Amino acid sequence: MSLEKLLLLFLSSLLLIQNSVHAQNEQLERKYKTEHVVVLVIDGPRFTETFGDTSCQYIPRMGKELIHEGVLYSNFRANGPTYTNSGHTAITTGVYQSISNAGKTLPKNPSFFQYYMKEKKVDKSKAWIISSKGKLEILANTKKKKWWNVYQPMTYCGVQGHSAEYVGDIQTFNKVKAVFKADAPTLTLINFLEVDANAHQNDWPNYLRTLQNCDEYAYQLWQFIQADSVMANKTALLITNDHGRHLDGVKDGFVNHGDKCEGCKHISLLAMGPDFKKNVIVPEGGELIDISATIAEILGFCMPSSKGKVLEELFDRK
Repeated sequence: MSLEKLLLLFLSSLLLIQNSVHAQNEQLERKYKTEHVVVLVIDGPRFTETFGDTSCQYIPRMGKELIHEGVLYSNFRANGPTYTNSGHTAITTGVYQSISNAGKTLPKNPSFFQYYMKEKKVDKSKAWIISSKGKLEILANTKKKKWWNVYQPMTYCGVQGHSAEYVGDIQTFNKVKAVFKADAPTLTLINFLEVDANAHQNDWPNYLRTLQNCDEYAYQLWQFIQADSVMANKTALLITNDHGRHLDGVKDGFVNHGDKCEGCKHISLLAMGPDFKKNVIVPEGGELIDISATIAEILGFCMPSSKGKVLEELFDRK
């Protein structure tokens, strides 16, 4: 065998060894079975119409079926400004911030999308924001220097991402399924708007109807994930809210939100996934900024600007 062939054989063997060591190291570093994380934000229902109603009449799928698949934080909190953009910014950046609710201002801090994409060097198709509200396009970026306009996820926000544009939740849900089938993203945030929109219209019947619709979408989403050949048994789904609403007797009641009253701050988190406990209720603890820290823990990246803490009660450490 010629010297050239021997050298090529040696280099090929060295490459195989390096790849094997790299794969073993990745396996050692990975602490969790979860490879995909989905955050579903049902925009603005009151806790009194969700898990605060023991009959769960408006959320029978989550309250009577999905609850047995994971962990419910029944006293989850929105401890910052209780508006849509502020609530979503708290989720994605792990920092409470007063921010314009019109979709004209970028968050001050990088999001979990940006930290994840930079550290893991993944294609942007592996990170998605899919929102019924166009103004949530801001979640893909930040005004912070060195992070502005870089490491941005894919977006579908109000179709074209214009702050004035809204689409129905069924269109958003259909887009989610199409994206999951095409890209199987590692990190996704979804927003459904119709509960909040109908409440602002003082339309109680449609507020309840669309809450029931979102409950059904949440259930169908979990079923879709579990039937997918790539995402099944490897996906964590975190279902929460960006804010609540005024309780009856506070200002104009369910129609609005935005202050520090109990109705606006008290929300919930229902989380399911291969690394989480099942059929567990956590009655105290947890807030919106903790979602970012928990995602960083699961997917194994650093998020130093997040002020949240890991939601340890979720994990089955056995």
